Amino acid sequence: MLTQAEKGKVFRALHEREGAFIIPNPWDIGTARLLAHLGFEALATTSAGYAFSVGQRDDAIGREEMMTHVAQLASATDLPVSADLRNGFGDSPETVAETIRLAAKTGLAGCSIEDRSTDHSIYELELAVARVRAAAEAARALPFTFTLTARAENYLVGRPDLNDTIKRLQAFEEAGADVLYAPGLTKKEDMVAVVSSVGRPVNVIMGLPGVQMSLSELAEIGVKRISVGSTLTRVALGAFLRAAQEMRTRGTFTFADEAVGGREIGDMFDL
Repeated sequence: MLTQAEKGKVFRALHEREGAFIIPNPWDIGTARLLAHLGFEALATTSAGYAFSVGQRDDAIGREEMMTHVAQLASATDLPVSADLRNGFGDSPETVAETIRLAAKTGLAGCSIEDRSTDHSIYELELAVARVRAAAEAARALPFTFTLTARAENYLVGRPDLNDTIKRLQAFEEAGADVLYAPGLTKKEDMVAVVSSVGRPVNVIMGLPGVQMSLSELAEIGVKRISVGSTLTRVALGAFLRAAQEMRTRGTFTFADEAVGGREIGDMFDL
C-alpha cells in the first residue's frame, strides 16, 4: 500500500499533467474497491451518497461520523481519496481549519470545502474567503501534500450568477485553494468562462440531467477533473427501487436478468 504522503503526491500530479481525469464517487468500501478494479486513478467521497447509504439526509451526518467514513474509504484501496466535507462542519474559519486537520489524520489526499451553510444560504464573500484561507493554511502546515478544493455553490442553491461565481472562485484561488469547483454548471460556455478566469485546476460535475459532455470534450475546454457527486449512488438506488417496485406491484422478478453475477463481483474484490 502507498503511504499517505505518496498518495498525496500522486493526487497532486494528476492535476498537473496534460488532459483531464475522472474522479468517480464511491459511497462505501465495496464501491471504492470496484472502482479501483476498473482502473480509475483516484476517488472522491460523496457526502450525499454516504448519507443515503445509511438512511439519512445529507445534512444529518456529523463530523465525527463523516471522518470515520472517509477513513474507511481512504484505506480501502491504494488510490488517493479526496473527501466531500460539505461546509467543513461549521461556519467559522477556525472550525474549518480544525476539520482540515482532522481530515488529514484519516489518510486522505485532499478534500473539498463549500461556501454554503447548513441552512443552504451562501456565505458572504468575506467570510467565504476567510474560511478557504483558514483551510489552505491548515493544509499547507501538514507534513505532506494535501489538495484543497474550494467550491462555489451558487448554482446548487438556485443562484445561477456566473459573474459572482467567478468572483468567488478567483477569491478562493487567491486565498490558497489548489482546485476550484462550481458544481451545477450545465452550459459549455459557462464552463469555458470559469476555466479561463482562474489559474488553478477546475473540477466540474457530470451526471446531471440534460448535460452530456465527454471526457475529451471537457479536456478540450480546459477542465482538469470530472466528478459525478451522488449520481452513482442514485443510479444504484434507482435500479434497486425499480426492482423492488416490480416485486411489490407486479409480483415478477425480471430485474434479475440485469444483475451482475456473484462470482464476478467476488473476483473483482480479489484485488
